[in-house]
Amino acid sequence: MNDRHACPQRHDDREEIARLLPAPADWDLPRAQHLRHKDLLMRHIDRDQAETATPEPATAPVRRARPLLRPALVASAAALALAAAGTTGAVLSGNGGHDDAAQHATTDTRPAAALLHRISNAAANHGTLTVRDDQFAYTREKVRGADLTSGKAVVGPLEDYESWVSQKPGPLHTLGLVRADGETLPINAELGDTKGTPAGLGRPTYHWLASLPTDPDKLLAYLYAKTPAAEGRERDQAVFEQIGSLLGGLTPPRTAAALYQAAAKIPGVDRSSRVRDAIGRQGLGIVRDDTRYGVRTEWVFDAKDYSFLGSRSYLTKDASYGKAGTLLSSTAELAHAVVDKAGVRPAAEDRTGTA
Repeated sequence: MNDRHACPQRHDDREEIARLLPAPADWDLPRAQHLRHKDLLMRHIDRDQAETATPEPATAPVRRARPLLRPALVASAAALALAAAGTTGAVLSGNGGHDDAAQHATTDTRPAAALLHRISNAAANHGTLTVRDDQFAYTREKVRGADLTSGKAVVGPLEDYESWVSQKPGPLHTLGLVRADGETLPINAELGDTKGTPAGLGRPTYHWLASLPTDPDKLLAYLYAKTPAAEGRERDQAVFEQIGSLLGGLTPPRTAAALYQAAAKIPGVDRSSRVRDAIGRQGLGIVRDDTRYGVRTEWVFDAKDYSFLGSRSYLTKDASYGKAGTLLSSTAELAHAVVDKAGVRPAAEDRTGTA
């Protein structure tokens, strides 16, 4: 099996690179964005080592799907990846790293609960999919993130990102495929995960999502109990972002509806106007501010059918690594489907099953 665990020397090399890099900033990118950048790191390491060692297939670390829209924060592999890969981020033009829409977004005085109720009702009316264990959940999206390596947030270019995530209950060592930066690579379980990754919060298959409580209070209690903790992190924010990590993909209608109703019960959740996803689509916003770090996380929904368009996070107050309004991460959901084979795009891409 193609697995990084098979070559301890290569793991040691990566750990040595990590030790040589500068300390991360206080705030980190959400887990999905951070894992995308880890993909870049691993590809460059594998490519460099292939020049001096016996060739073997490169692998990508797990992109914890749902696909990963942005649960608890972890150590700064985003900065690690971009530094080791030698990637130079681009600053948003004309704004010194700021995002105009983010800077000028205003919080609505009406409660978010009313909007989330409408979004929940729309999600509940989606058709239930038939998904086999031998199939793959396909996602195509646009992503953009900030490199914090230099101690300043430098926003990189908009990138294409595709993934094919296995629906087997697991635990699995090879979870699917990812296509980014012109390369297609296996998605493998993270280093140290010797038993493989089972279906769960870290790899939410359609059947696993269908097994979650559909009572909003019970679902919220489950998420508060199971969401990984991060030192100093607001618990309410961590759970809000954990819910965000489950949005946008192939989600059973009843589960999607319950997730939105659960989100409405988290303290500090609000609604916002003039929000946009990574490709500029304007929509309705559900937001929450992390008051500790001065970071706002936004979910963007289509104003007509309430479908999930994407997410964004940015600074709400000046920090050592950027001014208020500086973009930290953004995504735009483009297509979701169920396919029979990893690496093969669906015949007709659509957002069927989007939460």
